[in-house]
Amino acid sequence: MLRNNRNVIILRSNPVHPDPRVEKIAHALTGYGYSVQVLGWDRTARLERNETRGDYIIHRLPIQASFGSGIGNLPQLIRWQMGLVRWLVAHGCEFDVIHACDFDTILPALMCKAIRRKAVVYDIFDFYADHLRRTPGWIKKLIRGVDLWAISKADAVILVDEARKQQIAGAKPKRLEIIYNSPEKSSDYPVPENDRHIKLRIAYIGLLQKERGLIEILNVVSRHPKWHLDLAGFGGDEDEIFKAASKFSNIHWYGRVDYQKALGLSAAADLLFATYDPIIPNHRYSSPNKVFEAMMLGKPILVAKDTNMDLLIQKADCGMVVRYGREDDLESALMDLAENPEERNRLGRNARLAYHSFFSWDIMRERLLKLYDSVLSNRPGISGVSK
Repeated sequence: MLRNNRNVIILRSNPVHPDPRVEKIAHALTGYGYSVQVLGWDRTARLERNETRGDYIIHRLPIQASFGSGIGNLPQLIRWQMGLVRWLVAHGCEFDVIHACDFDTILPALMCKAIRRKAVVYDIFDFYADHLRRTPGWIKKLIRGVDLWAISKADAVILVDEARKQQIAGAKPKRLEIIYNSPEKSSDYPVPENDRHIKLRIAYIGLLQKERGLIEILNVVSRHPKWHLDLAGFGGDEDEIFKAASKFSNIHWYGRVDYQKALGLSAAADLLFATYDPIIPNHRYSSPNKVFEAMMLGKPILVAKDTNMDLLIQKADCGMVVRYGREDDLESALMDLAENPEERNRLGRNARLAYHSFFSWDIMRERLLKLYDSVLSNRPGISGVSK
């Protein structure tokens, strides 16, 4: 494999503290001979401005803002966009490729593409117009139109699931690749000791929003003192969820944790949990890393019907599907799994087989690197990396 010294800047509207997908992409690219920097948004304005993590550097712009405030965050979002433009223009000699994650980084990336002739890879984790929670419909429609235009202007587009092609219908990407949210295979994580008195241990680590069925799972677990729920993450409904969770001794609140801690909590669980509200358009196309973490760890997972995850889980026969918001459905499924450890083990074996056969990060990494080769091979003055 021939190496080169091509330089990449990854843009992400969070502080990458952590961000598993961004970190996997950075690691994959550095391992293939690229020099990588990450530029993130620190909404707390309290984190390190610059951090070296392995073979790449994370820079953070400290612009205070809250999560999940919709249009109320517009002034801060504009400041973030302006900060990106200034940084990209000032540091343009340091990179050849801009890897823009989601809509809130793509416009500055395309501006830099026009000014400094950089290649742009547009990585769509969530289709932005369908992701907004508290934004007027006409603004969402406007954002959708601009986003479809941006997709056609990027040198390549990455989606996190085949089903999301429906979300970008009408756009004309030059190159399109599907790279699932698969974790790197790992055993380097601390696994908490399990209490033998716990009959069923459940874990949820992720974005803390009520639309992910978290209030329902709290209610159900509270009625079963021999069950245990490990809950970690951050998000717009964090305070409300923490208040509800703190009432019960069989629910352990961890707050924000790093990725290795998150994997350890998941590895200690009997069952993972990811029930998203299918009324939200992005949830109907969801392909979260929790599903593939469950597969990698050999754990069954509980998901909601009509969220795309249900199709993945049913095809692989590696979990259970319930109707979103129905506590009776949720409780019945959990009771079945609590009473049947053999079934949990069978589902877990199927999960691990699906990961290795179709969804491993080794497979996704090859797709990413081939896409970069394709993008760079035809650009004047920039050579791709060939095998």
